[in-house]
Amino acid sequence: MTSQDAEQLALDGLAPRKRRRRAPAERRPAPHDPIAQVVLDVQATHLGRTFDYLIEDKDDEAAKPGVQVRVRFGGQRLNGVIWNRVPMESATAPRSSLRFLERVLSPVVVVGGEMRRDIADIADWYGGTRANILRVAVPPRVARVEKEQAFAGRSDGFVGSGANRLMDRLAAIAGAEGRRVDASYDQAAAWRNALEGRGFAQVVVDCLPGPLIWARDLAWAVAEAMGAGKAAVAVLPDMRHVEDVAEVLCAMGLRRFAPSDARHGGWQGDFVTLGAALPPDERYRAYLAVSSGQVRCVLGTRAAMYAPVTGPALFAIVNDVAYQNADGFMPYAQARGVLCLRARNHGGVFMAIGHARSPISEASDAFKVHALPAVTKDRSPWIRWLNREALNAIHDTTAGTRVPHTAVRVLSKALETGPILLSIPADGVSETLSCAKCHRQARCPKCTGPLEAVHGWNAARCRWCGAAAVHWLCPDCRCDRMRVVRVGAAGTAAELQGLFRGVPIVVSSPNQPRGVIEEIADRPALVIATPGAEPRVRPVTGDGEASDGSVSVRSADDSPAALLQTGYQAVAILDAWTSLYALGVDALTDTLTAWMRAVALCRPRTAGGQALLLGETDPVLAEALCGWNAPVLAAREVADRREAGLPPAVAAACVWGRRDAVMWALGQTGVLLDGDWGMVRVPGGAVAPNGSGDDGVAADMDQPAVLGPVPIPQPATINARELEETADRVKAVVRVAPDRRTELALRLRSAVAKHVATRTPGELRFQLDPKDLI
Repeated sequence: MTSQDAEQLALDGLAPRKRRRRAPAERRPAPHDPIAQVVLDVQATHLGRTFDYLIEDKDDEAAKPGVQVRVRFGGQRLNGVIWNRVPMESATAPRSSLRFLERVLSPVVVVGGEMRRDIADIADWYGGTRANILRVAVPPRVARVEKEQAFAGRSDGFVGSGANRLMDRLAAIAGAEGRRVDASYDQAAAWRNALEGRGFAQVVVDCLPGPLIWARDLAWAVAEAMGAGKAAVAVLPDMRHVEDVAEVLCAMGLRRFAPSDARHGGWQGDFVTLGAALPPDERYRAYLAVSSGQVRCVLGTRAAMYAPVTGPALFAIVNDVAYQNADGFMPYAQARGVLCLRARNHGGVFMAIGHARSPISEASDAFKVHALPAVTKDRSPWIRWLNREALNAIHDTTAGTRVPHTAVRVLSKALETGPILLSIPADGVSETLSCAKCHRQARCPKCTGPLEAVHGWNAARCRWCGAAAVHWLCPDCRCDRMRVVRVGAAGTAAELQGLFRGVPIVVSSPNQPRGVIEEIADRPALVIATPGAEPRVRPVTGDGEASDGSVSVRSADDSPAALLQTGYQAVAILDAWTSLYALGVDALTDTLTAWMRAVALCRPRTAGGQALLLGETDPVLAEALCGWNAPVLAAREVADRREAGLPPAVAAACVWGRRDAVMWALGQTGVLLDGDWGMVRVPGGAVAPNGSGDDGVAADMDQPAVLGPVPIPQPATINARELEETADRVKAVVRVAPDRRTELALRLRSAVAKHVATRTPGELRFQLDPKDLI
């Protein structure tokens, strides 16, 4: 007997049973619209489309568009979102190759119809895929939160009474704060009509100085919009700003989303805070509350721009040029663009509010709201610019020092009645080039970009276009020599301790051992803080303050009127000359924003508040701060960018990666000199010469669409295995006319999708509307 015919012997009764192979259960498709078009959680650009799956009849009711599902894709199981349901004849694949959904994860619709439309438009606007947006828009699912909120939504009687209480409170806020707004701003009536009316509108608001005035203005706008039946979404730079607005709303009578006293354990409230830094359960709970319509007001950081509100809504952003507004994941969506796009889709209101007006807001079609001059004078502190010329005029022999004698005298006097704030540049060391004679920042004569010194090069190089600055001459003084300027903030506290002896010193900075100090008491103290880390001043009703003045204290009266009266007795901006060497397209706007944010924490001049700007700086920048007139700088920035061919005069995108991949993508996009978009028309880019029009009249000018490419550093996560692939890493700036921006995004997405699909080696990425072109 061969081994093939051998049989395993077994005793009677111990032989293994022969199991019958059961036939798989028959799975029947749903009777109506059995095809689910699913967006898979796959971030590859060439897979940025929907895939067809069959819906089983038992999942017919649960498999609604917008729910999360589990499917089999290739050899793995992936999560996805049903984007749409269509009939069998609308399937893009043959019936024999269609698979059934593995299961429906939850019957809860997490991406509603309006939200799906917004996500698709955002993906096209920034050249990404719907999966890219879903990854950052929808929080990870937490099953117990769904059950908890389901019980909360079925509570009897609470919704009606709670809604009536909310509307009454909103009306009271709109009335009380509305009278203050009417008496403070020149376009208050148009602002209110936009918030209450129907149809898309854009508003730009320049806020008054004063502690929490901007938060009260935003709270009033939210109350007006919600009182008119709209939802409200407000995106702020960081959680400190979020807590400021939440504090004002609570002081006005609104309730934060928090656990209720009901037995079901659900959460209730009038507004939620939404941010990527929240714990997963809190973030998902807040997302579901907004998606179900339980809460109609959302405050948060960048993640809140995807809040799933429905219908007309107010989409507001505070400090629209903040670096935190750009998403860190592909397609690098920017909060300002996302909110404006959603406001247009929803027929709502887009509002950019803050102290400094950005060039994008200045060049937009939005109507501008500015404070009345008389009110601005009363609410602002006495702001002075102590540069060398001003100090020489008052015969101050310490002109040129970091803190001149005049500033020491003013600050010492202010310390007798309250705390003072000294705002210093951000910690760290940076390098830039300036003229050796007049100390103006050295800029490229070709594209006006900042010049940098490169080791191994005999000439400086532009950080924007990469051109070498050969035979450079300063346009102001015609000097041909440059010097390196190094900026640092270390040792400021030790330096000032000798000037203000016996005064408690509080240092607030992310790079300091104690980190950011949130609050200090309203007692004499010297506070040294970097931009964005300024402590809030709270009134004191009793003892218990620490020796350094950094103990968290609260006022017995948390009304908005009480919050207005807290502030620094004096604010000083140190090292103003560093603004002359700041890098980036938005360098001056960012500087003015930081300065205004610090000065806004000062008491008004009627209460003895003073603000000092110490050092040399751009005269227009100083004029905008001292007169609290941000549009002055914004208007000049728009004019300069028109001349240089930079946004918002044109639409721009950054393309970076390995050099050969970048150049291939630029060729595929058609923006090289031999392409159909090789040149870009810059409006008002040059002065018309004799014979071509009136002398001195700005004329349009054709410029190359691509700036660069220039070498850029390796990514921080580089390792030895990837070094060869990223050795020649470059970045290029692409410029097109504003009406071609959408097509530029689609062309770049197509190029990247082809690059990924063909598995061509080398990094290749792009970003529309970049904040920094370098």
